Order: sequence, then C-alpha cells, then structure tokens
Amino acid sequence: MEEELERAAQALYALPFDEFVAARTAAAKDAATSNKPLAQAIRSLPKPSVAAWAVNMLAHHHPGAVQQLRTLGQTMQEAQASLDAAALRELAKERRKLLGSAVGEARLAAEEQGRKVSDPVATEVEETLRAATADLAAAAAVESGLLLHGLSADGVDQVDLSNAVAVPSALGKLPPPRPLAVPGAARRPADGAQRPAGGAQRPAGGAQRPAGGAAKGRREEPAASEAPATQRTRTRPTKAAARTDTGAAAPEREKPRLRAVRTSPRPVTPSLLEKAEAALAEAEEAAADSAAEAARRAQAQEEAAAAFVRLTAEVNEARQRLRTLELSLDAARKERETAAAEAKQYARAAEKSERSALLAKERVLRLSNTPD
Repeated sequence: MEEELERAAQALYALPFDEFVAARTAAAKDAATSNKPLAQAIRSLPKPSVAAWAVNMLAHHHPGAVQQLRTLGQTMQEAQASLDAAALRELAKERRKLLGSAVGEARLAAEEQGRKVSDPVATEVEETLRAATADLAAAAAVESGLLLHGLSADGVDQVDLSNAVAVPSALGKLPPPRPLAVPGAARRPADGAQRPAGGAQRPAGGAQRPAGGAAKGRREEPAASEAPATQRTRTRPTKAAARTDTGAAAPEREKPRLRAVRTSPRPVTPSLLEKAEAALAEAEEAAADSAAEAARRAQAQEEAAAAFVRLTAEVNEARQRLRTLELSLDAARKERETAAAEAKQYARAAEKSERSALLAKERVLRLSNTPD
C-alpha cells in the first residue's frame, strides 16, 4: 500500500494549490472501491501550506535547481569539516546566488499553476531552501516534492522534519548523497607502501657484508658487464672496503623509512586561526544574509510607506469630494425648499385668481339677467 500511497501523493502534491482538496476527495473515492485502507490514507493527506506548495512546484517542475542546492550544501559541509574558510566564503556567495535563482523559479512555477507568491511566502520558501543546504535530510524532504510546511535551520541542530513530509517512506527511495570527503584521506598511502618490512631494513650483523657488497655490486653493474670475467675475479673488495661499503649502504637502507615518515600525512588538527577563519566565514555569511533580508524588509517598508501616502491622498481627495457633494446637497435641499415654498405661494395665488374669476363671472351673469 505504501507504493500506491506514494504514487497518489506525488500526483496530488504536483497539482495547483486550489485543486488539491477536490482531487484528494476524488482519489480517495476511486481507491475506496478496491482498497479502503488506501482510501483512508489518501483522505488523511494534509493540504500543504502555500510556501511548501511553492517548494513542491519547484521540485516537480525544476528538479535541477533543488539538486544543485543539495550538492552545494554537501560541498559546504565538507568545507566546514576541513575548516576551509576561503572555500566557505566562496560557497556562501554561490549559495546566495542559487537561492535567489531557485526562489525566482519557484515563484514562476507557482504563478504558472495559477497562484502568485507574496513576498512573505517567498521569504519562507527561501528559508526552506536554505535549510536544504544545511541538512541532507531536509534536502531529501524538499527534493521529494511532498513537503507540508516550511523548514528552518539554525546552523547548529538538525532541521526539525516532524510532520514535514506527506509520506515519510518516500524519502528512503531518493538517490543517496555522495559520501563526504575525509580531509587528508586522498593523500594517505597504504601502510604497506610506506614502510618496508623490518627484516629488509635491518639485516643481521653477519649478513651486513653481503648486503654491502650487493649494494655496491648493483651500483657498479654497468661497468662490470663491460670488463672481462678475469678482471672481475681480481677486483674483490677487501675487508676495509667491505666495511666502507656497509657503512655507505646503511644510510641507503634508512632512506625509504625516512621518506615514508616524511610523506605520511599529519593528523588534522586545525589551529586557532583556522577555527577563527571558519567562524568568520560563517559570521560573514550570516551578516550578508541578514543584510539582504534587511534590504528586502526596507524595500517592503518603502513600498508600504508609498502605499500609505497614496491611500492617504486618495482618502483626503475622497473627503474633499464628499464635502463638496455635501455642500451641493445642502444647496439642492435649500433650492428644493425654496421651490416648494414658491410653488405653494403660486398655487395660493392661482387659487385666489380662480375665485376672483368665478366671482367676476357670476357678477356678469347677474348683470346680464337684470332688466334695465
């Protein structure tokens, strides 16, 4: 069931953010017809946070960016283990560059899937990717594409991966990281190649003369091959010469042992200066990251301040328009009242005129009906 659950999770966590719940319900319904435990497991898959979803989009659509960060993080750990301050400084610069590029690709992938990533979410995405460079387990979680929430690293403790991955068993199926390099291991030859056997270095006292003669014989072999055999029989070394040869051969026998001692690597014992340089590199990296974050925060503050000024101006303008409209409304109200009063006045005048006209008409009728 684990493999089926992993396949279902990979499909779900690669979907657009707003389609996750409906797709999870449909997948659980399909699985319920044949495998109810699998359906329950699919139904229990949590919806990721927006930042985790953006990181998953990066892992699904730009896996090379995640792999680059994982490789860089391992290289930084090797440099930290060897206390290579210069390498740490260069790698810190490279990490800032890769993080910026990866965050941009994550935002683009999220936007292509129908959701824009805000600046606070982008900051959480960057923090998660930074944690992937500090911890191999965190890198595996990011690379799985099944992340549920953002990650954070303090540079000292391991990254907390509690409930961070939808299907934890999927982490064991990712490609293993390359083994960390041990400082000085490439320079350490085998012990058998360093130190010849003691019997070859220090022969017994009775065997010293043959060893000395053999050593000299090997050095004079080209000249002896040109001389007749009769001359070689007359050139046997004397006892004094044998002693001299033995004394000369002793330093020759000692040379391999001395060379082996000189070429054996010294144990890695970093000095206080190397430790200080490594700490300085870490501090410089942290300072650079803090400065970059401060710059982003300052830019966000400037944008917020500009928006506040713009909205304040719009509010003031709206208030001014409202005041003007209120004045216009008051004037219109007064005009309406005046017009109403005038209408009543003219209505009364018209009524009075009508009565006068009726009275006049009645008088005319009376006068016309009266005989002279």
